[in-house]
This record gives sequence, C-alpha cells and structure tokens, in this order.
Amino acid sequence: MAKTSAIEKNKRRRKTVSEQAAKRAALKATVMNQELPIDERFQATLKLASLPRDGSKTRIRNRCEVTGRPRAFYRKLKMSRIALRELGNLGKVPGIVKSSW
Repeated sequence: MAKTSAIEKNKRRRKTVSEQAAKRAALKATVMNQELPIDERFQATLKLASLPRDGSKTRIRNRCEVTGRPRAFYRKLKMSRIALRELGNLGKVPGIVKSSW
C-alpha cells in the first residue's frame, strides 16, 4: 500500500489540472500563435509561468486504484500488476482467468 500522503497529493494534482485546464490551453494557444505580436506572446508566456505547476497534466502520476502503487500500472484496468494478479486469482476481474497447464 502506498503512502496516503502520496495518494492524496496526486488527487489534489488531478483537481488542480481540471480547474486550470481551460486557462492553460488558452494561454498556450496564444503563445503558439505566430500571427500575434511577440510582446503579447511573451506576456502570455509569463502568465503561463505564474500559474501553479501542479496545474500541468504531466505532473499527474498514474496510480493503482486498489493499492496506490505508482509502478507497473495497467492503464486499461487502472490497477497495478500485483493487484491484477490477486484480484484475477480471486475471480473479481471480468475476463481474467487463472492459467494452469
């Protein structure tokens, strides 16, 4: 089980990203627009830099929904390989069958 603080920090980041998404997208569009004057684009860059860092989508870490483990994460199932194996053996994940030969 991962530290509760790490899991909560990631939840806060997800919330910040959702709140800041529209503002960041608008500023990024302004920065990337070659038609605008350089001064306006530079001001947009400064505003973008002043926004909270945790508002960036790349700051979010994929974590297992069951255990909070940050590594060996399956995106499709939203869980780690360890949790997948345990729940698969118990028959709690649809479509997963324990193999034996």
